[in-house]
Amino acid sequence: PIPCVPWQSQTSGHCDVVTINCPLHPETEHLFNEKMLSKMKKGAYLVNTARGKICNKDDVAAALKSGQLAGYAGDVWFPQPAPRDHVWRSMPHHGMTPHVSGTTLSAQARYAAGVREILECHFEKRPIRNEYLIVQNGKLAGAGVHAYSEGNATAGSEEAAKFSTLA
Repeated sequence: PIPCVPWQSQTSGHCDVVTINCPLHPETEHLFNEKMLSKMKKGAYLVNTARGKICNKDDVAAALKSGQLAGYAGDVWFPQPAPRDHVWRSMPHHGMTPHVSGTTLSAQARYAAGVREILECHFEKRPIRNEYLIVQNGKLAGAGVHAYSEGNATAGSEEAAKFSTLA
């Protein structure tokens, strides 16, 4: 049998570029912290198109300033919207884009149709299709049962509410 070795011990010290493509779970919150970043190859690039909170924002900024990371790119922030003084706005060697960089026009049309169907079901008191459900009655449901784990990986989001224009 092939022994199971955590991916970090096999790859992190050898890769020039590491991309993050995993969901945010309590287990992945701040996965890329000072400890993980210090195990990466010095001068590597980190690309995060997953969720902002998978990276510890202060540790990423420190790794860029020290040269441990050569660059950081992403299209996700935590919290969102990012406050004016968010450390990623002023850290060196970074590139940030909106979180729609990979969305095609046909995908946007499907999103819109799905949102419309969900809203119609809600207002007409009809059940929402299982593949559209993430949470129902405070519990994971539908597709959410398979895509997420229980826990609070969004703690700290309250910070973003201070910057909302909807209040």
